[in-house]
Amino acid sequence: MNEALIRSLTPGVLGVLVRRGADFAAAEDAVQEALIEAVRVWPADPSPSSSSRGGPMRDPKGWLVTVAWRKFLDATRSDAARRLREDRVDQEPAPGPAPAVDDTLQLYFLCAHPSLTPSSAVALTLRAVGGLTTRQIAEAYLVPEATMAQRISRAKRTVSDVRFDQPGDVATVLRVLYLVFNEGYSGDVDLSAEAIRLTRQLAAQIDHPEVAGLLALMLLHHARRATRTAPDGSLVPLAEQDRGRWDTASIAEGVVILQAALARDRLGEFQAQAAIAALHADAPTVEETDWVQILEWYDELVRLTDSPVVRLNRAVAVGEADGPRAGLAALAELDDASPTSSGKGHPMPRRTAVAAYLHERDGDLATAARLYAEAAHQAPNLAERDYLTRQAARLNTRRRG
Repeated sequence: MNEALIRSLTPGVLGVLVRRGADFAAAEDAVQEALIEAVRVWPADPSPSSSSRGGPMRDPKGWLVTVAWRKFLDATRSDAARRLREDRVDQEPAPGPAPAVDDTLQLYFLCAHPSLTPSSAVALTLRAVGGLTTRQIAEAYLVPEATMAQRISRAKRTVSDVRFDQPGDVATVLRVLYLVFNEGYSGDVDLSAEAIRLTRQLAAQIDHPEVAGLLALMLLHHARRATRTAPDGSLVPLAEQDRGRWDTASIAEGVVILQAALARDRLGEFQAQAAIAALHADAPTVEETDWVQILEWYDELVRLTDSPVVRLNRAVAVGEADGPRAGLAALAELDDASPTSSGKGHPMPRRTAVAAYLHERDGDLATAARLYAEAAHQAPNLAERDYLTRQAARLNTRRRG
């Protein structure tokens, strides 16, 4: 049984059921049951010649549509409006080739509907578009399967009344896919690779420069994945990564996709982020990084988003391009513009670590060591906390020596 084939067919099969009149929640349940049946009966060899005449591999999508529709009808027969549903049984389409209409794009829009919370949109996208099981999604997000099942069920109910042909928001879909990508790897599902697959699929459905920009960004970041952690699991920052181990094929593909998107002169935030990632990937050594050009791209990102996180990253670029004191001045401007970044309320993630780095670059080791220790207490995960603790210890050792 070819799991990749089944998952690639899932959104098309779901779209057919919805177009036939099934509500989204019931259709999605029926498709999942059909997928379970496929796992049970499909041969290990996915080629058409592996099955008997008329078997599932001769038209796998058509087979899934037929089974899913029957599962849907079996479920609806037990409902109160039996007569109406029995009329539907009489109208059941005969088994045959699946319709050529591809509703994958509409499913992306539906699963990233603005009425859903980000976590619900991510879960529903992975289930309905990605074809993952509830168990796989739960393991990837480190939550109980029952909790994830409830989240998906609530999400399906939320969008059940949304018209299937209603125009969607590409920007919302891209944010959901980027959330999936940033989860990395957990359980038996590589969410970064899954996000790349789904974004490729979206790029094949819609000609949009920001879709291409996100795909390029993912490929460029994913190219460095093998070097981001040491064998013991500790964090390896960009400056210390072994660039010889970066995936040059992914980098080359990402750059080509990015260049084509930028040539359309419709700049968006994902294209700008991808341009920054490409400049990092292009530098043979950390010393040869073109920080001046990176700073120019951060200026574009600030213009596009005015995000405090972007301004924080820009402060690092200023420190590299114009010196650490200029970077600290940019950080102070950020504090003035964003009260939460200066210690009032919840501190901005990484703000203290950036200040520590810039103070170290400026030669103020005592302040840098203190700030690294503070940043370790604020770290969102164990790997970052251990890394920042080691930085504080390293500077304290230097001071004593």
